Order: sequence, then C-alpha cells, then structure tokens
Amino acid sequence: MAFWQGIWDQICDISQYTWDNWDLVAFLCIAAIAITAAIYVVNDKEVMHSAFYLALVFVAVAVMYGFLEAGFIAVVQVLVYVGAVTILFAFSIMLTRRHIVSKEDDSK
Repeated sequence: MAFWQGIWDQICDISQYTWDNWDLVAFLCIAAIAITAAIYVVNDKEVMHSAFYLALVFVAVAVMYGFLEAGFIAVVQVLVYVGAVTILFAFSIMLTRRHIVSKEDDSK
C-alpha cells in the first residue's frame, strides 16, 4: 500500500508543479510545435507546404520572443519574416513555371 501511496504522491507533486509553472508547459508546447514544423519544412515534398510550415516556425519563434518579454522583436519577427519573407516565398513559388513531366506509360 505504501508503494501506491508513493506513486500517488509523486503524481500530485508533478501536477502541482505543472499548475504552478504553466508558462514552462506552454513554452515546451510551442517549442515542440516549432521543432515539428521545422522538420516538415525540410521533409515535405510540396514546396508551398514547406513555405507555410516555415511561416509556422517563424510564428512560434515570435511567441517565444513574447515569453522572453521582448515584444518589439516579436512584432518585428511577425511583420518581417512571416509577413514579408514567407509571402515572398509563396508568390515566387506561385509565379514560377512548373513543368509537369509525364511518364512514358501515360497517354496525354
């Protein structure tokens, strides 16, 4: 019985620590989103999807700047990188010609 009581006490301690440090939990969630999106930027086959995943990474970095109480840098991050660079990537991808190569066994 003491074993189960010890486990229950540990669970209560962890939940109390999490409740007291919600900013740490939010930071870890945002960091996980940023890392996952950065992996998708590199691994995704569609270039347009990669550009939007890059925008998600930039937004996550801006939120992290917000956690560091650097509001000006967070706003600049959103305006310059998300607003300008990502949209520039998206427009350049949409305006370039994409040649679709058909396979030999396909008929027109």
